[in-house]
Amino acid sequence: MKKTEPRAIVPDGMQDLVQNWRMSPAIVSGDHVFLTGFNGCPLDGPPPADPVAQMRIAFDTVSEVLAAGGLDWSAVVDMTSFHIGLRDHLEDFKAICAEYVCQPYPAWTAIEVAGFATDGVIVELKVVARLSEANL
Repeated sequence: MKKTEPRAIVPDGMQDLVQNWRMSPAIVSGDHVFLTGFNGCPLDGPPPADPVAQMRIAFDTVSEVLAAGGLDWSAVVDMTSFHIGLRDHLEDFKAICAEYVCQPYPAWTAIEVAGFATDGVIVELKVVARLSEANL
């Protein structure tokens, strides 16, 4: 398998992350794609109060970044989710997650945290995906 030089994946509308935060929405390194953590806050406004809506925003944003790299959730091999109120929202999170992930399911670690950079955020997703031969 051909190894690639590190390169950024920056979907339309996410240039602010590169310019202001000095981070790539995703970076390709070798045959893996490492995504920045994406939370339940839309890029253009505050997070909704509804935890389920936040979870959907986080999963949809990850989907958008994967798609910009020519990937989907079938390429995800590892997922770490960070939560405020993990036990309160775990069943909702699992149900929404099941709408996105597919077999073989990615490795998953769920972590309770004290807070996030943006007030009101209750969830953040960090994923690693594997490139196929076609994406190298």
